[in-house]
Amino acid sequence: MVHYHWGVDSSQNVTQQLYNAVRQTYGKPDFWGRYLTRVEGASEGLTNDEIRLILQNGTKLMPIYNDFKRAVGENHAKVVAMNAAYQAKRLGIKMGAPIFAYIDRSIEVDSDWIRGYVDYLYNTNYKPGFYYYPSEGKFVESYCEAIERDKRVANQSILWSAEPEVGLTTAKDAPPFKPIEPNCDANVWAWQYGRDTENLHINTNLIDPRILDML
Repeated sequence: MVHYHWGVDSSQNVTQQLYNAVRQTYGKPDFWGRYLTRVEGASEGLTNDEIRLILQNGTKLMPIYNDFKRAVGENHAKVVAMNAAYQAKRLGIKMGAPIFAYIDRSIEVDSDWIRGYVDYLYNTNYKPGFYYYPSEGKFVESYCEAIERDKRVANQSILWSAEPEVGLTTAKDAPPFKPIEPNCDANVWAWQYGRDTENLHINTNLIDPRILDML
């Protein structure tokens, strides 16, 4: 039986106070998802101080990249992937870690962009990942189209599903791992099942142990 790992992600910077509050309220996270750069109105950028704090507390870091407003075209994808890899390297993110492109439900996305993101990161020391909404937006349709054209997309990509949302829980009360998956070949190894507490502003997740090993 697979043991899925529990953790959180946040758009705000991680302080010792926030970390302690999460640990006391929900449990010790095995990983913490954080955004590599600051995007106005969306996320605060990861800092070296945060990385040290997270690692010193025995938690791994899961990188997210969201500094783009649309996801159309192969050339644009490669620019985004290049920037994502640069930011990860600048921060000393472990080689071999996935960098999850954050595909919000409102973002325009096509199959060329997905293929371009995968192609670029395939030739770096990082792995391509996609955070997506299964039932809203165009990601699933575009992803399935991309793998019809290039099987490497399915082989190399790691998907992080945002649905179903069943509500936040403590680590010990986490639900069975049942994210909504595309109806085509996909490595859905992460699931954000609970979102945004009123006081701590964190989301709760489960991931496959294969991801944890990469972080």
